Amino acid sequence: MTPCALTVDSLNPKVLALADHLGDNAIARRAQCIQNEIEAEPESHPFREVLALCDYPHLLEQSGTNSLFSSGAIARAREILDLFPGRATGGYSHSQGTEGLRDIIAAGIAARDNFPCNADDIFLTDGAAPPVHMMMHLLIRDKKDGILCPVPSHSLYTSAMLLQGATLVPYFLDESRGWGVSMSDLKKQLDSARSMGVFVRGLVVINPGNPTGHVLVEENQREIVDFCRNEDLVLLADEVYQENIYADEKGFHSFKKIARSMGYGEGDISLVSFHSVSNGYYGECGRRGGYMEVTGFNSDVKKQVYKVVSLSSCSNISGQILMSLVMNPPQVGDESYASYQAERDGVLSSFARCAEAMVRSFNGLEGVTCSEAEGAVFVFPSVRLPKKAVAAAEASNTQPDAFYALRLLETTGIVVVPGSVFGQVSAVTEPKFSVAFCFFSGALIRCSSATFFSRCMERGISDARSCHTKRRRR
Repeated sequence: MTPCALTVDSLNPKVLALADHLGDNAIARRAQCIQNEIEAEPESHPFREVLALCDYPHLLEQSGTNSLFSSGAIARAREILDLFPGRATGGYSHSQGTEGLRDIIAAGIAARDNFPCNADDIFLTDGAAPPVHMMMHLLIRDKKDGILCPVPSHSLYTSAMLLQGATLVPYFLDESRGWGVSMSDLKKQLDSARSMGVFVRGLVVINPGNPTGHVLVEENQREIVDFCRNEDLVLLADEVYQENIYADEKGFHSFKKIARSMGYGEGDISLVSFHSVSNGYYGECGRRGGYMEVTGFNSDVKKQVYKVVSLSSCSNISGQILMSLVMNPPQVGDESYASYQAERDGVLSSFARCAEAMVRSFNGLEGVTCSEAEGAVFVFPSVRLPKKAVAAAEASNTQPDAFYALRLLETTGIVVVPGSVFGQVSAVTEPKFSVAFCFFSGALIRCSSATFFSRCMERGISDARSCHTKRRRR
């Protein structure tokens, strides 16, 4: 047999380091096995009518279409198709995205922020992950370049940095202050990195937070803008959860809006904002629609951004259309407005109720504490593990949080992500976990996991699993 030309040892070491960083995904693999046994029910989603008509324009000429689709969807589909040559969506677009759709998105951003937006600053992408990798390609030259990244944070950023061979410069969010950014810690981490010869190029901020579920206060955002301007850093703003705000006293304010309201113009600060169709009330993550708005870069740099974007020819057209619909939803007076508003409010209010129930349920469990969820779709509880549970994890050569998460999945069917995946450094006996509350209710947590939690406190993970399994079989 001819030996395979590729072996693990012959792969790019940066990819191998990435695997080590993310772990072996045992929890995800096990969850998929369980998921394959579960029959899911389809749910309704907004914007599907417009996408269907754009994908099959022939429907617009059929007599029965008016009875199948709303008049608002039909009108919007006609408007969008007029933006494409031949009124067809199967071809390539401009590498930056269809011009007319970028115009629509720019108008939506301007309406959101009350500050102008230039469509030439918009790059339509396949979700929010590709533009993050693109920016890392542009910013990182070698291992001496670094990016300030929050801890805990979505592993997308640390993974992208690892793949580029960058130096991760962590700064630590303060849970006691609502997961806010401590400017003194930020400055300390920056100075420390520079003293070691690291050229820090940018600062990542995720607002609303993933996995922490926090929303930054405006004053903290202004401090961050000033910091980036004074330290000559590119501000990389992950704003994909901007529709998901549950704290009554807080709202979403883009970093661009904050910067402009402070009097900073186009040339005063370099800022990249990421958004996608994967979250909010729409949650169309499989559609792979997104954009990055690039401001504060001179024309020569913008040409290089375009060069990197054009390597992928263009983002998918359905995602481009959906992103334009998200940024330009039905307005007051439109035929579809009432149904759109009812569905939007229903989804977001359901998320808010679920977030409240999840936090209350977690805080009602022995050995578990959880901060309030202000935004996004996650809570980030801490679990106090008994010594027996820690010993069992060590005996299996597994991190305690990963060991616990796997046992929780197998016992209750609940998927949590160990805090260590997000770079969280916590006490071994009190690890943190991320839970997406949009998929769970407080009742599920109480009913499915109360026994597991309590038995874990009393006997350790292995005994808890055994006891709970026996109880289910009776």
